[in-house]
Amino acid sequence: MNQLTKMALEMGPLILFFAVNATTNLMTATAVFVAATVIALVTSYMVARTIPVMPLIGGAFVIVFGGLTLYLDDELFIKIKPTIVNLLFAAILFGGLMARKLFLKLVLESAFKATDEGWRILTWRWAFFFVFLALVNEIVWRNFSTDTWVAFKVWGIMPITMVFGMAQVPVLMKHQLPEEEGGSAAS
Repeated sequence: MNQLTKMALEMGPLILFFAVNATTNLMTATAVFVAATVIALVTSYMVARTIPVMPLIGGAFVIVFGGLTLYLDDELFIKIKPTIVNLLFAAILFGGLMARKLFLKLVLESAFKATDEGWRILTWRWAFFFVFLALVNEIVWRNFSTDTWVAFKVWGIMPITMVFGMAQVPVLMKHQLPEEEGGSAAS
């Protein structure tokens, strides 16, 4: 699957959520978000015959919390979803560090080759970043309007995450493993 298709499948449901919320209301936007997420996951599977771990986990949370929002007619569930997801990711990363497991490496090593020390540094940083995102979500949904929360979710969290991710490039570069040669020489 090419990168543009992959990005459209991952970001499309969230952008639809924002657009529908801007023109209707949170409940309608949540219904569209859930449906678009299911369609994106199915499409991803049909195109690639696999669903990447992170979109699958995120999609499951959208379906569960979005479903609870719609079923119970309560905005709280869709608003606390980012808090719970980010705290869960942080707990998994912190737990892995305590158990001497580098879960971030397991998820990302197909894209980046780094030393275990590099993965450990990145894991600590991402774990704390997920806690930060959870706290920011709590502050925004509790203190601002629903429309502001939705806008921040789309236009605040994404850029913050991209900037944070780009800020990690020096760690990756410093701890990058040399690329393997195209094969071993036969004797």
